[in-house]
Amino acid sequence: MNGLYLVIIAALWLTLAYRIYGSFIAAKVLSLDRSRTTPAISHNDGRDYVPTNKWITFGHHFAAIAGAGPLVGPVLAAQFGYLPGTLWILIGAVMAGAVHDMVILFASVRHDGLSVAEIAKKEVSNLSGFCTSIAVLFLLVITMAGMAVVVANALFNSPWGTFTVAATIPIALFIGVYLRWLRPGKIQEASVIGVVLVLASVFAGPWVQNSFLAPYFTFDITQLSLMLAFYGFCAAALPVWLLLAPRDYLSTYMKIGTIAALTIGIVLVRPEIHMPAFSQFIHGGGPVIGGPVWPFVFITVACGALSGFHSLISTGTTPKMITNEKEILPIGFGAMLVESFVSLMALIAATSLQPADYFAINATPAAFAKLGMVVEELPYLSQLVGEDIAGRPGGAVSLAVGMAHIFSKIPGMEALMSFWYHFCIMFEALFILTIIDAGTRVGRYLLQEMGGVIYKPLKNTHWWPGIIFTSALISGAWGYLVLQGSIATIWPLFGVCNQLLGTLTLAIGTTLLFRMGKGRYAWTTVAPMIFLAVTTLTAGYMNIVNTYLPAQNYLLASVSGLIIVLVIVVLIDSIRRWFELSRTVAGDVPDAVQN
Repeated sequence: MNGLYLVIIAALWLTLAYRIYGSFIAAKVLSLDRSRTTPAISHNDGRDYVPTNKWITFGHHFAAIAGAGPLVGPVLAAQFGYLPGTLWILIGAVMAGAVHDMVILFASVRHDGLSVAEIAKKEVSNLSGFCTSIAVLFLLVITMAGMAVVVANALFNSPWGTFTVAATIPIALFIGVYLRWLRPGKIQEASVIGVVLVLASVFAGPWVQNSFLAPYFTFDITQLSLMLAFYGFCAAALPVWLLLAPRDYLSTYMKIGTIAALTIGIVLVRPEIHMPAFSQFIHGGGPVIGGPVWPFVFITVACGALSGFHSLISTGTTPKMITNEKEILPIGFGAMLVESFVSLMALIAATSLQPADYFAINATPAAFAKLGMVVEELPYLSQLVGEDIAGRPGGAVSLAVGMAHIFSKIPGMEALMSFWYHFCIMFEALFILTIIDAGTRVGRYLLQEMGGVIYKPLKNTHWWPGIIFTSALISGAWGYLVLQGSIATIWPLFGVCNQLLGTLTLAIGTTLLFRMGKGRYAWTTVAPMIFLAVTTLTAGYMNIVNTYLPAQNYLLASVSGLIIVLVIVVLIDSIRRWFELSRTVAGDVPDAVQN
């Protein structure tokens, strides 16, 4: 199988899906209304609710949702062969993921930018709202910890990558001030300046690595973990226009630019997919993922096809930036399809490696030794990149090697293999870091909403003591997990919790459709909800019984069990609500409910 064919198929499929299915959801299912006032305008406070240019909002939203999932997940799922992951990425993103993101973004815009938990309370019941709040809080802490572990593992003892990623922070602060006070409204001008500065920091990386500055940008995993938690605190506490929005927006240029370069590289090089369509591990027992292809490919790919985490962004920062409802189609539906394309490019890069080399990188040396495989190009690749890349599980290293391998095949580029490898490692870290800032901020919103029930001033998003306290609490919680855990313990739990939240969000979105008198279109959310519920509940049960309990990991088993119970409660409560609402004829629905 040639990687070029997959690129062409994906581009055509996703383009048609946006034009046909996305337009159907926008016009018929949700009836987006350009004339309605959005919360960004009606509640403009210059801090959280800020009317923002559509493309900046798209850049922020895409950067926030596209974290480790579309990069790491498909690479790990390549263990099953290239076909299972490819099918789920392309079909799941259109029929499930994009619908999920768009519907819940619409719901938040209609509910004044409230969180998914508050929407559940208003649409379903107080019980569902409470269960959703607890589930979301668990997911946020687990997700931020998982993302931070990947970043720390990618950047430790790497002054080049650390310098470039760190440089994006002052650059973002400068662009935020530039657009706010120095040159308001000059989006294109600021974008050019910002992108030039980001690219300059990328190319300055090798010089920093070989200069007297290298020790000042060389940190171990513990130091990086603490620094990431502090960054999350700052991103959550500072005004959205100052750090989070400009940094995510500028990072998106680099992300899309790198993926575009990878796409061009695949077109030029036309790499062969060396991994078979279905590997010998589809029934389980693999060295990367222990379970069978169903249900584990669906919780491993995660963000590349559907991600419950996206609902936190779609009901967190993004709805507070949208200037009119028509923007929900390109931002909610479109950004998910772009993420799907990114996932497929990552899958192609990983599967272009020889299978033995892929497993040698992503499995522990002991696990690889049991496979009886002999590496082919791995010693040569290690020599080219200047590092020993065997036994580096987690997906990030194999993706960087695969991308660098493709770039190096372009005429005249082979000598730059080491440059491309370190560039790709830095690119992945930059990609993932944007989910940390947005996710931590969403966690701050949620803690303020929940804490406001106990202590009313906490609900005031302008009260600085509350902002600082909740920002420190959420960043401190996931920072503690990073210091205590590893990718091997956090990622499987993240996969199950993430997809269960997606199931829960689809149930809430379905309730909204019934309340709007759109029950005839409920199949658009019910069908993916049922599939995801059955698949992920099965995976959660298998994780508890086959992995956590035998290893006496009672903490992870308890968290998994609690999330499963919470989601089942919300599903039952939502179904009850659907039957209740279905008795109301569309014409009898009050205007206040339809609106």
